[in-house]
Amino acid sequence: MLVRGQRQTLRKGGDVLRKLGVDGTTARGVDGTTAHGVEGSGENQVSSSAERKGGFVWFHAASVGEFEQARPIIERLRQEQPNKRILLTFFSPSGYELRKDYKGADIVCYLPFATRRNAKRFIRTFQPEMAVFVKYEFWPAYLRQLKKSGIPTYSIAAIFRERQAFFRWWGGPYRRLLGCFTTLFVQDEHSRSLLEKYGFDHVVVAGDTRFDRVVQVLQDRREIPQLMRFSEPEISPVRVESDPPKVIVAGSTWPQDEVLLAKYLQNHPEVKLVLTPHEIDADHLHFIFNLFQGRLVRISEATLMNVNTNNVLLVDKMGMLSRLYRYGQVAYVGGGFGVGIHNTLEAAVYGVPVVFGPNYHKFREAEELIACGAGFSVHDYASLDAALTTALEGHEALGKKAYDYVQEQRGATDKIFRALFG
Repeated sequence: MLVRGQRQTLRKGGDVLRKLGVDGTTARGVDGTTAHGVEGSGENQVSSSAERKGGFVWFHAASVGEFEQARPIIERLRQEQPNKRILLTFFSPSGYELRKDYKGADIVCYLPFATRRNAKRFIRTFQPEMAVFVKYEFWPAYLRQLKKSGIPTYSIAAIFRERQAFFRWWGGPYRRLLGCFTTLFVQDEHSRSLLEKYGFDHVVVAGDTRFDRVVQVLQDRREIPQLMRFSEPEISPVRVESDPPKVIVAGSTWPQDEVLLAKYLQNHPEVKLVLTPHEIDADHLHFIFNLFQGRLVRISEATLMNVNTNNVLLVDKMGMLSRLYRYGQVAYVGGGFGVGIHNTLEAAVYGVPVVFGPNYHKFREAEELIACGAGFSVHDYASLDAALTTALEGHEALGKKAYDYVQEQRGATDKIFRALFG
């Protein structure tokens, strides 16, 4: 059974082809031309633009996280070879909705559902000169059609493990898909050696472009006034605190994370919390409000006058997280009590130790943060209490380890870009 998001993606992917005059959802041209919903006057403009010029460099990302891995390459291509036309596709509705107005691409749209007919028509419409798939994106119909059409096709920031379908006894059809790629740019040596065992030699260890991306974000010096005030020493008519408050910035949290963090604040009232939930729908925000018994300030309502009236600042806006971690001494990254942790590098680049739940083993950077002493995995409240307290007390030394680790891993963008575009 398809979940709601999957049904929405398949429906909108089909709309792409229909609106492009091919059979796709919505597509947006960077010049403002659209093929969106019922906007009939513009729905064929993207199609005619694609068919007239063709020659796109096509980047495909499942969602926002994968897009962020492609972004450094897209933006360098835009800067160094501005005449190249860039097509960006998404599978996930959350990815498309957040980045449909991205100015670094000429066209942004959903990827139509992967049938042979759709793949053939999509590729014929856009006539890509190159296709770049990010990380775990392996679409059989598209890969086969790209190979049949003689279009160079690449996988970037890929990572492979023994338990994946490619390497099972029944995985022959999946392994053959890997032969459709011109080059597989993998994150680590383990992936390369695993592929080599199965006869794949078109593999390059390039690293993970996310390191380059978070360093780019680090250069964004725009301040958020409410966060500045929240993390400053308190000033009152009777005293001025000389030391900044202890601040934990918790990002992409889920209810399991939030229950533990609420208990920690009850036991450590001197600590402040910037809470950025992964989902900000009304039900989740209501849950958080009740969990903290209403003793919080929502950033959508925060001013310089009221932001310090409580020790919890709830970030109920999307798109702010990567700029928030600079305001804490410690970061907590959510998701580890569910399917897996979210992006720890967004926090580590700011030179703060990172705490997360137990489901982190599929994330190389989390394992390496633990190995260098800048990361802490927790599995219950007792371990959370110990980890956060230790990280707050030693945040300067531990944070330097996190910062140094990120800086040492830079360079994947340059390796991939030079290989693809010279």
